[in-house]
Amino acid sequence: MDDHALAAALAEQAGSLLLDIRGQGGAEGDRQSNELLLRLLAQARPDDAVLSEESADDPVRLTRGRVWIIDPLDGTREYGEPPRDDWAVHVALAVNGTPTAGAVGLPAAGLVLHTGEPPALAAPTSGPVRLAVSRTRPPACVDQLVARLDAALVPMGSAGAKAMAVVRGDVDVYAHSGGQYEWDSAAPVAVAHAAGLHTSRLDGGPLRYNEPNAYLPDLLICRPELADTVLRALHDA
Repeated sequence: MDDHALAAALAEQAGSLLLDIRGQGGAEGDRQSNELLLRLLAQARPDDAVLSEESADDPVRLTRGRVWIIDPLDGTREYGEPPRDDWAVHVALAVNGTPTAGAVGLPAAGLVLHTGEPPALAAPTSGPVRLAVSRTRPPACVDQLVARLDAALVPMGSAGAKAMAVVRGDVDVYAHSGGQYEWDSAAPVAVAHAAGLHTSRLDGGPLRYNEPNAYLPDLLICRPELADTVLRALHDA
């Protein structure tokens, strides 16, 4: 099984588990999904390192060229509010700092989007730019984009759900500022990039993974034809 297929299979298996135990709550979902993913990765790729939101950071990862970056349950709040489907499972492989394979499972929606079979880029739509935004904690960059692009806000839950909404054509832009970690974006970025979307930091710089500090505070995923417009809106005086 190649890395793309493995990422997809892991996201699907973790998602199935999470659906089965959803009534036990988010903390238990985090724990059991993490245990499953770590066990399966140890079996399938014993020489690779792992960086997980739910495990202590092992500095050995900094000596490895291949590091799996996982978020066993992205959107714990939404997971704990059945029947919401805007939560996700993230599984990505970073090779020398670049996410080369990845999968984002949306278990409650019955979907796994992955780099082995990248989704086709949806056709552009008319009307205002649609901006995915947190339903509880909108980041600071949102006000700037709304003011300069006259964007329409589309509230939803987890980072993975918002990123995949761009991939699926439900929104046009997902911009985040104010704090994330590598596991929040590695898999979504891998899938979005494979699907032909623009992926970068908010300043247009590259997203780098398996850094000594896993804090990666900002992110832009958007339709390619909007990238220059969005970056100007973020940075023009």
